[in-house]
Amino acid sequence: MTRHATLGTDSIGHRKSEALLYLDGVSVTFDGFRALNQLSLVLAPGEMRAIIGPNGAGKTTMMDVITGKTRPDIGDVLFRGVDLTRMDEPAIARLGVGRKFQKPTVFEQLTVRDNLLLSLKGPRKPFAMLFARLKAEETDRIDTILATTRLTAHAARLAGALSHGQKQWLEIGMLLGQDPELLLVDEPVAGMTDAESMQTADLLRDINRTHSVVVVEHDMEFVRALGVRVTVLHEGSVLAEGSVEQVSANQRVVEVYLGR
Repeated sequence: MTRHATLGTDSIGHRKSEALLYLDGVSVTFDGFRALNQLSLVLAPGEMRAIIGPNGAGKTTMMDVITGKTRPDIGDVLFRGVDLTRMDEPAIARLGVGRKFQKPTVFEQLTVRDNLLLSLKGPRKPFAMLFARLKAEETDRIDTILATTRLTAHAARLAGALSHGQKQWLEIGMLLGQDPELLLVDEPVAGMTDAESMQTADLLRDINRTHSVVVVEHDMEFVRALGVRVTVLHEGSVLAEGSVEQVSANQRVVEVYLGR
């Protein structure tokens, strides 16, 4: 994928067609609580962005809006120029937006390879696929995902026997099986060892060579290891945006998040 220049909040006025993901003036209210408040965010094709912020900042609601789980009260939500607010979750997934939740969900009684087989993009009857002969391109695709997710040596193991970190990698691999253009990844290193966290940073950088990625995370050392542009959310809006060094030096960010 061709890498483009990063677009930030100062580029909201750019033509919407230049952005892969475009949110502008998005607000969501639940029972009088404003979860998102005029949120604007622009993601360029080929970009990886880290989203941080205190609990209740709106990170999960933002992901819910992008994936169609939650409808915004107002605002534009576009993916490659397509209005996501008019689509349901399956349609948005088919359009090329994939989401990994914080807690890994894998088929623990199946092998790693079979989990990936079931995830491959395309029409299929899940368990019938386990007994069908694989096409060469399907085998190659699974092998590529195994290599990307550092699970090649574990392909024949039951998913339930993997470590927590490896299960996270497997679920990222299952998301890659759907071949989304944009991956939304929620707290990928929660519960991981330091070594696994750094391996996950490498994994996501590898994925970013061919996919756009949005990572929601609390671990600042992990965010620093990603080395990407950071957006800080607070009370449903963008508080700051820039490199890890820039947002870490922002006094308001220190007050509402980093100083806690």
